[in-house]
Amino acid sequence: MSGEKTGKGGFFRRKKRMAQRLQALTEYLEQANMGNAPVLSALGEDELSKLEDQIYKTVTYLYQTKEEAVRAKDEFARNLSNIAHQIRTPVTAISLCAQTMDGGAQRETQEQILRQITRLTHLEEALLLLARLDAGTLVLRREETDVYTLLMLAADNLLEIFGQSGVSLDIPALGEMRVEADLDWTMEAVMNLMKNCAEHNAGGCVHCSYGQNPLYTEILIWDEGAGFEKEDLPRLFERFYRGRHAEKGGIGIGLSLAKELIVRQNGTIRAKNLPEGGACFVIRFYRH
Repeated sequence: MSGEKTGKGGFFRRKKRMAQRLQALTEYLEQANMGNAPVLSALGEDELSKLEDQIYKTVTYLYQTKEEAVRAKDEFARNLSNIAHQIRTPVTAISLCAQTMDGGAQRETQEQILRQITRLTHLEEALLLLARLDAGTLVLRREETDVYTLLMLAADNLLEIFGQSGVSLDIPALGEMRVEADLDWTMEAVMNLMKNCAEHNAGGCVHCSYGQNPLYTEILIWDEGAGFEKEDLPRLFERFYRGRHAEKGGIGIGLSLAKELIVRQNGTIRAKNLPEGGACFVIRFYRH
């Protein structure tokens, strides 16, 4: 009878110890997920010792991999910044030369040079912005921003581009709706989307709309063109990706920058084709 009691007592003690070991491993993994897991010290040989050892090895490997990835990303950001700064010197020199050229027969050549200088300047600015994003040095000051104001300010900066391509813009006043976002940088993202629509919609109209529910504020920007190519849709927001019908002279950065600026403000962006035709960008800023 006493042997039976001892057996039951041993079983419950082992069960209790097993539960404690599992709880300790669970807490260790939770700490690892938060990035501050302590050194895992062996608690003796038992059924879970092998699992404990493998967990520790895996967490250590993941930490090392993460550190290497961060170093590589920082190095990439520094290289981008260096390239952008190195572009500035020859661009400035060429610009000064172009401005001193005589008119007449050289007028067309001068205009071509100035157009290429403008393109290089935009590339320099985009590379510097990418470097700041990758290095984590771009500060986004999120504050209450009216959506209609955001769209109108973005449109005002594109009046010349829209006028040259004969594109009109439709931004209805749908009542006051606010999002928490950095006005200047979010406006930059929206401008890139509007420009993309204008480039594939000569003589048409770029439309904007927006709405709000308890979960998110949604902004739609679409055009009346042919829409996106099916094979381009999965890659539209990749850096330096240029689709089959990309605007001549583009560098494939605008959409990727727009996405990064929106995602960093608790937002999402996706692209789709409308059933009746036309390309559409869908932005959502989530409240929580």
